Amino acid sequence: MNQDTDIQLSGPFKATDGSGRSLDIKALRIFDEGYGVIDLFVDLAAPAADGLHRDKKLIAEIGARLRGLGYTGPDPTPGDPVVQEKKLIVLDTPDEFLPFAVRKGWKDLSSEFDE
Repeated sequence: MNQDTDIQLSGPFKATDGSGRSLDIKALRIFDEGYGVIDLFVDLAAPAADGLHRDKKLIAEIGARLRGLGYTGPDPTPGDPVVQEKKLIVLDTPDEFLPFAVRKGWKDLSSEFDE
């Protein structure tokens, strides 16, 4: 991924999955612009087990981290299994994430068509 088009929301932190394993998360990122749908990229320090993007405990901890950064809303949800990578989890964000992303510098390209 091109880091020039990313907005880093969080630096490194530790999280725990549903099996009790501690995971080192390097960063939480989003692209700097898009068409109303925002994917949350979770960079992992080590390769993850298959299906980790569906781990409810891990997702809850990521949601808590986001709320600690000023986000108000529900947790993200599992992203499409096809886009997951060994050291990258992609989560879908709810509509409530949009104002938070805008405050962080995200640009909604679809707003150009609202005129």
